[in-house]
Amino acid sequence: MNYYEQSDEYWINFAFKEAEKAFEKNEIPVGAVIVHENQIVGRGHNMRESLNDPTAHAEIIAITSAASTLNSWRLDDCTLYVTLEPCAMCAGAVLNARIPRLVFGAYDEKAGMCGSVDNLCDLNLMNHRTIVRGGVEAEKCQSILDAFFNKIRIEKSRLEN
Repeated sequence: MNYYEQSDEYWINFAFKEAEKAFEKNEIPVGAVIVHENQIVGRGHNMRESLNDPTAHAEIIAITSAASTLNSWRLDDCTLYVTLEPCAMCAGAVLNARIPRLVFGAYDEKAGMCGSVDNLCDLNLMNHRTIVRGGVEAEKCQSILDAFFNKIRIEKSRLEN
């Protein structure tokens, strides 16, 4: 295993801890951390329901947190670790924040815009591109999503009966 593989697995587990926080709040369990010089400078988990904000995705919250910590909107020496492949909004935010590297866990075959449906991070849309690595701890990251949606289905079926 090379350096990135070891560190990617290490850091994605911190993003997973953020996903667990979202699960506890009855939010879709996606978590993210941003790492700069081997330190977490931004954290986030989904908070759309809690904040009644459609933009309150884990990645957006982590990017805002990192920008505040580093006192710069340019996160050009950072890596974003997120448990689920980013959607179009979040992939756009990654590009706009100039994040050079993105590592995610589970693929999102329906809405993932970093390899599944398309890859916004690799298109010639901007003067900046982001290197993407997907599938890191994918089974673990997918398992918390599956558990959450199973819980929702059970609760819905109880309400219907």
